[in-house]
Amino acid sequence: MKYSGIGGQAVIEGIMMQNGNDYAIAVRKPDGEIEVKKDTYESVTKKVKCLGMPFIRGIFSFVDSMVVGIRALTWSCSFFEDDEEAEAGKIEKWMERLFGEKLEGILTTFVMIVSFVMAVGIFMLLPLLIAGVCRRFIHSGTGMAVLEGVIRIIIFIAYIKLVSRMKDIKRTFMYHGSEHKCINCIEHGLELTVENVRASSKEHKRCGTSFIMFVMIISILFFMVIRTDVIWLRMLSRIILIPVIAGVSYELLRFAGRHDSRAVNILSRPGMWMQGLTTTEPDDSMIEVAIAAVEAVFDWRAYLNENFPGWQENKALEEERGTVSHDHGAAVPAGE
Repeated sequence: MKYSGIGGQAVIEGIMMQNGNDYAIAVRKPDGEIEVKKDTYESVTKKVKCLGMPFIRGIFSFVDSMVVGIRALTWSCSFFEDDEEAEAGKIEKWMERLFGEKLEGILTTFVMIVSFVMAVGIFMLLPLLIAGVCRRFIHSGTGMAVLEGVIRIIIFIAYIKLVSRMKDIKRTFMYHGSEHKCINCIEHGLELTVENVRASSKEHKRCGTSFIMFVMIISILFFMVIRTDVIWLRMLSRIILIPVIAGVSYELLRFAGRHDSRAVNILSRPGMWMQGLTTTEPDDSMIEVAIAAVEAVFDWRAYLNENFPGWQENKALEEERGTVSHDHGAAVPAGE
């Protein structure tokens, strides 16, 4: 495996792929056609150099990924609105008059804040309160930290299991699998075809699910050391330490994604196991969408030429043996 620098996420009936400042969203529209939109987003860590320092860049990179992710999700949803010609409601009209062109940015910020608050409440504070019930029976600070961490993981698994029952989420998890399989295909030196992508792994070390798993494990280690008997101080510590835990977790994820060794693979294994909940094997039509998103922002042929010399000769040998099939269907770029 050789690091490519590309990453992405699944959206509604599609994939977003990002390479540096460039990102592309490919969506399978209701009529079966693939439409691709390409755009740019400059990370705040590049605009403000000090924010790009190790252990600081993690929290800001997470914010960047949320901004791009919400933009991609909003665009993909626009193809599947129930009634596109329905008249806007009074509140929507009022907000459009009040904020004008800034409305989309304001709504994005609002969604991010609400999502963050809910995540902190469900995955940081709730486990603390549940574990607190057992404090009278467990007098070890280490034991309480481990119990809280285990409860946090159980809540996360239960949450994923619950949302995965929804039809749209099931398909999103399939697109998530196609995203990983595309990146794995390229980073293991294979031509980007439906057949090669289908044969690649649906787990990847740089996945956001792995990041969440790192956060949960690192939080256990932090809270083993940082202890207090005052409940409101314990709750405050869970909130204040989020940027620190996220920063450390990001560095571990970044290191794991750029290296391939036995030790790194062991470090990544819990996150890879957890990806079994958030990724599902895609069908070929989903793989085609993922390939379209990759090709809009990444020259995978140049990457293979640089990192895997001779890949074309291997392809020629496979073609002689009749093991390589035709390329995927073309995508239609979206209008500006």
